[in-house]
Amino acid sequence: MPPHTDAPDGDVHVFPRYLASTTGTGNPALDPLLQIGWDFHHDDLCNAFVTAPDHKVRLGYLPEGEDDGLWRITAYKDPFGPPVWGVCFNDFCPTEFVTAFTTALAEAYQQGPNRYLAGLGTTDKVPDPLPVITPLLARGWRIDHPHRDAFAVQSPDDLATLSYATGDLDPEAELATRETRWELWAGPPDRPYWYATASTNTPTVLLEAVTECISDPAPLPRWREETYSYVEGKAQLMPIRPPAPSPLDVQRAAIRRPATRPAASVPRWSTTSRPATGTRR
Repeated sequence: MPPHTDAPDGDVHVFPRYLASTTGTGNPALDPLLQIGWDFHHDDLCNAFVTAPDHKVRLGYLPEGEDDGLWRITAYKDPFGPPVWGVCFNDFCPTEFVTAFTTALAEAYQQGPNRYLAGLGTTDKVPDPLPVITPLLARGWRIDHPHRDAFAVQSPDDLATLSYATGDLDPEAELATRETRWELWAGPPDRPYWYATASTNTPTVLLEAVTECISDPAPLPRWREETYSYVEGKAQLMPIRPPAPSPLDVQRAAIRRPATRPAASVPRWSTTSRPATGTRR
């Protein structure tokens, strides 16, 4: 099926992009999975559910869910068993970050279980954080050590953070709370503007796609009236200007332009001429 094109063109660019918030539509993040044949259905409340052909990965887009977990993605070794990894993006997370994850998930799924179920059976082993944090460090984020059981990587302006827990965690709590191996958020940790979590066995290749996207220096388009109050004084809002015409555009415009009248034929108004009609506003 062709991709949806309802992501906002926007009238402003928001920088840094982690202050852009959600686009308010789920289609861009669902498309990578639907395009490779994942099953789609929804309930009467407009919650959407997408399932892999082997039933080992499931995604829920839950605008009418019980909490603020808008996106929940879980993977299973046994389709009827408990999840082996889980990821959650809350309702204000920029949709582009979710799309980065689902795009990487679609690519990993096509490469086989060793790619999208990587880390199975290693709940007692702390995953190597280096592949995930490398894109951040390469773009000026810095490592902070809040306490011995975790460390954080913070954006240059201190407005976004990736937290990595190094201690032992409860696998069940990781799937249902913010007590997870990985947590990414913008704003203060106790009242984040948005957040995303990932449990221990989440393949690092999927999380690397998210950190690559969040640290991208390019701004994100948004409609000004749909930006949120926390942006004020923190994010830069830059008007989106139409692209400059190419030489071919100029040439086509010249061809379409009507011929100019000779100076002598330009009508001149007199006291008997009918006044020109004003432009409606």
